[in-house]
Amino acid sequence: MPMLEVQELKKVYAPRFGGSPVQALNGVTFHLEEGEFAAVMGESGSGKTTLLNILAALGQPTAGRVRLDGRDLAQVRERDLAAFRRDKLGFIFQEFNLLDTFSLRDNILLPLVLAGTRVGELEPRLQPLARALGLEELLDKFPYEVSGGQKQRAAVARALITRPRLVLADEPTGALDSRSADQLLRLLRSFNDQGQTIVMVTHSLQAASHARRVLFIKDGAIFRDLRRGDLAEGRFYAAIAQVLTVLQTGGEDRG
Repeated sequence: MPMLEVQELKKVYAPRFGGSPVQALNGVTFHLEEGEFAAVMGESGSGKTTLLNILAALGQPTAGRVRLDGRDLAQVRERDLAAFRRDKLGFIFQEFNLLDTFSLRDNILLPLVLAGTRVGELEPRLQPLARALGLEELLDKFPYEVSGGQKQRAAVARALITRPRLVLADEPTGALDSRSADQLLRLLRSFNDQGQTIVMVTHSLQAASHARRVLFIKDGAIFRDLRRGDLAEGRFYAAIAQVLTVLQTGGEDRG
């Protein structure tokens, strides 16, 4: 059984003040195996953010279903949703979403504290992640005292510290310079190499080329499912660029 199953997902937004309904998703279907790293690409308004919100159990589809480890997200009770997200999902946001009044250490540990993790387990969970992400010397600093790249690495640590089944990343390199973005992407790929499953929404060709698979969305539906296979990063980058060109010029997919 695939770890993540998305079946015939549809989402229609009804306008509040009249007008025509807006169909954000129109029959999106794909499966994700444990340990995959998939990027989601498409033009603004294509449905990427809507898809990510539904995968994060932050919104309900109009039709279709999402299953994580065989569990239908629509069947998770409202009172259990926060715990479900905390235990099963990790989130990395473009704007970091760190609390300025908390040190990096406290920001990273917050999901464990909210889950009621024993105090004695906190540092043993934190230290290997901090070491892997180059944060050991920064843990007592506050977000306003460190660079954007360092903030994003702290956000990655916060997403991973609960050992989630699935990490959802929303434009994680969007607020970073090119050097910090490249460092972050290589870190994400290294965690994926260790078995972490990741879905990343991105506009960046460079970011997408670090994934193992790219799902292109057009008009709320899957336009192309491109897999890296044995392609080197440079050739995969070129293949992604080719599909994006077809997508943006309104051509038909022949892949």
